[in-house]
Amino acid sequence: MTLLEQIQAIRMEPYDYPLEDTRIARFPVEPRDSSKLLLYRSGTITETRFGELPGQLEANSLLVYNNTKVIHARLFFHKETGAQIELFCLEPLMPVDYAQSFQSETHCEWMCLIGNLKKWKQGPLLRKIIVKGEPLMLKAEKIDTINNAHRIRFSWNLITGNTTNHTICFGDLLESAGQIPIPPYLNRASEVSDETSYQTVYSRIDGSVAAPTAGLHFTPSVLQQIDKKHIQRQEVTLHVGAGTFKPVQSDRLMQHSMHAEFISVEKKLVQALIAHQGRITAVGTTSVRTLESLYWFGHQLIQQPDLTPDEWILDQWYAYQEGSLHKLPDPKETLQALLNYLEKTESTCFTASTRLLIAPGYTFRVVNAMLTNFHQPKSTLLLLVSAFLGGDAWKKVYDYALSHNFRFLSYGDSSLLIP
Repeated sequence: MTLLEQIQAIRMEPYDYPLEDTRIARFPVEPRDSSKLLLYRSGTITETRFGELPGQLEANSLLVYNNTKVIHARLFFHKETGAQIELFCLEPLMPVDYAQSFQSETHCEWMCLIGNLKKWKQGPLLRKIIVKGEPLMLKAEKIDTINNAHRIRFSWNLITGNTTNHTICFGDLLESAGQIPIPPYLNRASEVSDETSYQTVYSRIDGSVAAPTAGLHFTPSVLQQIDKKHIQRQEVTLHVGAGTFKPVQSDRLMQHSMHAEFISVEKKLVQALIAHQGRITAVGTTSVRTLESLYWFGHQLIQQPDLTPDEWILDQWYAYQEGSLHKLPDPKETLQALLNYLEKTESTCFTASTRLLIAPGYTFRVVNAMLTNFHQPKSTLLLLVSAFLGGDAWKKVYDYALSHNFRFLSYGDSSLLIP
């Protein structure tokens, strides 16, 4: 059986565990860095508080974190009948670039999930909103349906009789009229406190519909202590999609379709990874997937040095295909190939979409330590943790967390995993 066949044959039942509703953290602890931190080192488990993290990191470590920012992705409209329709903005389609879409001044198109779809049979949805003190009419029109999601065209204009010196872009509309999309498993409405608590302190690039939750524990004080210890810090961007909440619903992994997520890394990160000699610690599964994806994009360039696609997309099974596994190069080689590509194309950053699925049997190429929260049963995130620790070590970690009153999921506690 090939590695690909082994991965696709993975059953999800062994990756289940009893997660009672009372173990799911509804709100974060205050202050953020007072959360619990489980420490796993070569099979040994201890615990401390997250504020002690700097002392747990080696001085020659490189810490990589995701700077994505959660957008106000939930827009609500009301029909004349009184029915409420929710549009959950997932990703931009026209313009396809996130920054350009947020800067659109008259119209744009997004892939959306629609809540209460049966009440929206035909015609546009209209909503009067106030942005920068100006009254606007926001219109939403259904264009197409793709795999249970919908292509929605948003357009907006000043209400007749008003003039403004302001430029109103789509990013302004979301900020003013949208709501932050907290995870559905919290089973509560979003609150004002979520506006800050569901963002990392270093978030700055708009685009996610879910927070990279391992980063929620950081405070300016913790970051200052990390800097004082001369631990390098570098950023990546991965815009987290709604698929992060989706458990694997099939019994076999081969039937699961991994969601694509936008990544962007600056040239200086690639250079730092090549130059670094110590441990590389990824903050969260999003940073892990980004860094490991870079290896495979560089691998493609080594295989095809003249490769210049219109859009870089990494398939979920690429890392397990026999052609990919032939004489695998060293990570420094693949990253150098990526750097050479950036220099040849005179690019300051590398942007792509990744569907990389990391499951038991995967060999990590870039990351060798990880900070992460505690994930849902039968999820791809739990598979990633299992792959990272090897064997049944994940069960040991989760049994400890359950028996020592750790809080689970997005607003829960975290772990530092060093196999």
